[in-house]
Amino acid sequence: MPERTVRRQARGLKRMAEILDAAESVIAEVGYPDMTTNHVATRAGMSPGSLYQFFRNKEEILDGLVARYTSDRQEFWAARLAAVTPEMPLEVLVEQVVDESVTFKTASPAYWSLLYGSATGDQLASASQRLHADIARQVAALLRRRSPGLPQERAELMGTMAVAMVKAVLPLVTTAPPERGAELVAELKLALVRYLE
Repeated sequence: MPERTVRRQARGLKRMAEILDAAESVIAEVGYPDMTTNHVATRAGMSPGSLYQFFRNKEEILDGLVARYTSDRQEFWAARLAAVTPEMPLEVLVEQVVDESVTFKTASPAYWSLLYGSATGDQLASASQRLHADIARQVAALLRRRSPGLPQERAELMGTMAVAMVKAVLPLVTTAPPERGAELVAELKLALVRYLE
């Protein structure tokens, strides 16, 4: 492949990443429903016409963000999976995953905005379902690695329920005063351990 083509592709990938960074910032500030391609273009320092060379509309930007988050989180889940053994206490596994989720929620508010989605059945709800299903599959893999005899279907159901519990509690944690937030995290861990035992 000619060097010029490689450089052009690298610049294109870099520009796409900048657009997704800008979209993430806008979503964290105003939410996905109120985000426009003009907002994203302005935040990325480009014209709307330039943005349209990479993403034709906000739905394509959403798809790009979902793909990015799914890919980026694979490294986290792979590291967690590699560390799990049947001898690992469930309390330790739950503590690690919950603590990392709390940290990640604080650092990536746009991800969580997308994960919570919308109940209206729109594209955002679909993106939320895709993110939720991916996390549930990862949790199911952790559970099966820790308990090799656990049937796949049961692990997937347990993963779905565990993710739903975390999704329900984390907004309470992040909006509570620090001491109350710590209490809520402790209760979440206790509930998860009791459920997953």
